[in-house]
Order: sequence, then C-alpha cells, then structure tokens
Amino acid sequence: MASHLASAPMPGRPAGQRNKDRAPATPSAQQTPPNQPYAAIDLGTNNCRLLIARPTNGGFTVVDAFSRIVRLGEGLASSGRLTDEAMDRAVEALGVCADKLRRRRVGLARSVATEACRRAANGRDFIERVREETGIVLEIIPPQEEARLAVLGCHKLLEPGDGPALIFDIGGGSTELVLVEPGGEDSQPRIKAWWSAPWGVVSLTESEGRAAIEGPDRVSAYNRMRTRASRAFDRFTELLPERTDNIRLLGTSGTVTTLASVHLALPSYDRRAVDGLHVPIDAMRDISTRIAEMDFQGRAALPCIGSERADLVVAGCAILEAILDIWPAAHLGIADRGIREGILRSLMARDGHVL
Repeated sequence: MASHLASAPMPGRPAGQRNKDRAPATPSAQQTPPNQPYAAIDLGTNNCRLLIARPTNGGFTVVDAFSRIVRLGEGLASSGRLTDEAMDRAVEALGVCADKLRRRRVGLARSVATEACRRAANGRDFIERVREETGIVLEIIPPQEEARLAVLGCHKLLEPGDGPALIFDIGGGSTELVLVEPGGEDSQPRIKAWWSAPWGVVSLTESEGRAAIEGPDRVSAYNRMRTRASRAFDRFTELLPERTDNIRLLGTSGTVTTLASVHLALPSYDRRAVDGLHVPIDAMRDISTRIAEMDFQGRAALPCIGSERADLVVAGCAILEAILDIWPAAHLGIADRGIREGILRSLMARDGHVL
C-alpha cells in the first residue's frame, strides 16, 4: 500500500499557491522498515486529527500527534458545498500534518476523510486541492469503513462480558452505530450490524439553528434535536437484540470525552483520566440535561468545553441521549481513541506486527 503522502509544495511558497515544483515524494512501501513510524490522519466534519506511532510488543507507542477544530462541514447542510473559509482552515491544518509526517520520516500513512467530503458536491475538488497544496492524499471512506475503523481502534475498552455491545462514534456530520458480539479468544469483536445516521454535532446544530439553541426556548430546541436523532436511529433499532442484563456501551467522540471531563470536574482535559473511564448512565443524562439548559456563556465557562465547543456540545448531548434511549446500558464506556488508532492497527498488522 502506498503512503498517503504525495509530493508536497516547496517550502517558502505562499499558502494556497499551486505550483509544479515538488519536494520528493514519500516512497511507497510494502513493509515499513524497522523503527520507522506509521501515521494516520482523520479529517472529519469538525476536526482534523493526526497520530504518528511506532509498533511495540502488543501495541504501539505514540511519537507525535495533532488535533485542530477546522469545522470543514460548516454551512454544508444549507449549500451542499464546502465553503472557501472551511476548506482554507482544513488545508492549513493538513499542512501542519504534512510537516510532521516529513519531519518524523513516516514510512507508511493512511489519510481518510469522512462525512463532509462524502456529502459535499465539491468534495472531490477539495481532495485534489489538498493533494496539490500539502502532498497528503485523502481517501474518502464509506460509512461502513468508518465504523469498522472506529471499532478496531477502541474495542479493547469495552467492559468485560459476554453480552452484546454497542459502539458509537458521534462525529461532526454523522453518527456511526455498531452492534458487536464477543469474538474468539484474544480477537476483536464480530460486527453484527452497523448504521450511519446523517446527524452529527455540526449538521444537527445547523438543522435547528444556533439562535434556537441559544434562545429562551433552548430546552424545546434540544428536545427537537433529540427527537430528530432518535428518528434517524429507528431502522437500526429494529436490528438490535432483546435487552439483557449484560449489554455494554462504548462511545468514542469529542462529545463523550468532553462530558466525561465535566463529570470528573477536571480543570483541564486529561486523556489519562478519561480514556477507559466508565460513567453511570444516569450521570451522563444529568450532565446532558444541565448543558442543554445553560446558555452559551455558561457552557463556555466549563473548563473542558470552552468557547470552541460551547455551541456544538448541545447537539452532541441530544445525540447521546437518543443513543441511551435505544441501548440502556448501566454504564457508558469512554474512549479517547477511534479511527486513527484503527488505521494504525490495520497498517501495522498488515506488516506482521502483533497488536
């Protein structure tokens, strides 16, 4: 599999300028040389994330990472297109990623784009612009692949048990739901059913409108968003087995990690405290309700939400509560890992590393 870093613009050229002068391309590789790191880029509707790691015995060690809110899907719901401003933000962030890939001498990378690029009429043109300006070759993956990678990246954080489990990823433009059952010894769970709903924190927020979410009737707006998300899960609900006492629930997204941070009353985000945490469902519902009742300033004042997430976290809470309605587990597992980790595990396993 060739590296998803193509030839890149020469240093010193103005951002956004297209040119024919190129730095050497990253070589393709069937197997990454020893000690050379792997990389994964996940460009979502709201975030751009990079993870660079080296394989170790039974896992991998992160050597570099990057995450930035780019809001690529802002305005997409109304226009059907990526805006110039959103694309500029994403290209700038991907330029940082490209610099890190070169500086770390990454041997093999996979770079994926999800719902915003899938849905946008100019999504393919944006992918070509990214390739020309940063050298990164983005692959627009279908929802099923997005769900598979998320499961591969986080399933080890599922609570122990023999019962069915639901793993979900609340994104910016869509929400992936995956029903899994235990696999064989030391193996990943079997995917029994999956679903991609067209609501994420950006698309659901824009469907209701920020004025409604921030206005005096914001609780009513919240309930409408929750109903909208629930209806999008109706067909998936029909695929779910009868409830048992052993059901498990695991979430991977900025929504669940943010709410877990609020639950812990952290003064600042701490991945070590959040990743792998199991929170009682009643506590998550209480936090969601509290956040929905706050105005923007109240949410922004919470240390682990801040002004960058204060507008979108309400929609995330609505989607989360809709999920809790259809899969009422006793606890919610929190994963600060997902698609990037799934990509890394796939690349390393392909090269024969035991993870």
